[in-house]
Amino acid sequence: MKEIEGLPIAGGHEIVLVNDGSRDATAAVCRELVREARVPITFVNHARNFGEHNAVLTGYRHARGAHVVNLDDDGQNPPAEAVRLWAHAQQAGLDVVYGHYAQKEHSLFRNFGSWFTNRLTDYVLDKPKGFYLSSFRCVSAFAAKEVAAHEGPFPYIDGLLLQVTQGIGSLEVQHRARQSGQSGYTLRRLLRLWASTFVNFSVMPLRLATLLGLLMAAGGLAGLAIVFYLRFFNHGPAYGWGSLMGALLVFSGTQLVMLGLIGEYVGRMFLTVNGRPQSVVRSVERGG
Repeated sequence: MKEIEGLPIAGGHEIVLVNDGSRDATAAVCRELVREARVPITFVNHARNFGEHNAVLTGYRHARGAHVVNLDDDGQNPPAEAVRLWAHAQQAGLDVVYGHYAQKEHSLFRNFGSWFTNRLTDYVLDKPKGFYLSSFRCVSAFAAKEVAAHEGPFPYIDGLLLQVTQGIGSLEVQHRARQSGQSGYTLRRLLRLWASTFVNFSVMPLRLATLLGLLMAAGGLAGLAIVFYLRFFNHGPAYGWGSLMGALLVFSGTQLVMLGLIGEYVGRMFLTVNGRPQSVVRSVERGG
């Protein structure tokens, strides 16, 4: 907090804290920071946990600066690097600048999750192949406002930003070891993030399901032709219950996978139309 307060920003800067429904003493610590702050500060308290990307959008809605840099509370992104991102965005006239880590200090599990997410977005999102997307980013007020207008319950910040602007860049930054606590990204949350990346911003999964269905149908027709051939010439292995059940399981499993994928799209559409909240703000406090 003291590092952020002392940052040399021309024109001044503000701090926006978003507590995403933490059940520990986070809210009390944030209120103490509001009382002690020497720069304008806003504390937004969510009524419950909605997820990182939902919390970032809440922060965008309450930020008032010409640029917004989002920092996690784990201390792995030095505040001084945020200034470099901001300066690069100004000099290059970019709407979004991502921090690219020379050496990441995450756990092996988190590093794998980041790598997989970036490989996934190479094919799903409209971004340069191999471009690294990180949670440490500087966003212009224009881009933040356009992204914050999204009201869906399953937001994915990078997908929204890439839909808004092509003025993106990256800058190599330092990455520190986690100062306290553990990462909140569990396997379940990573799977949810991957689902949001795939389902919310692309119809590619449906096209892959269609392609898989066509391949399976072609395989079935080829198998049927082989069976007729063998029967016609009265030779070949005996066909019984085992082979029949094996083929049935393969085709039934494929159908269930495709139905589950379609159901994921329909379910998300239902929750969106039904008005599932993206976030619920319990209180907003200001100081500094």
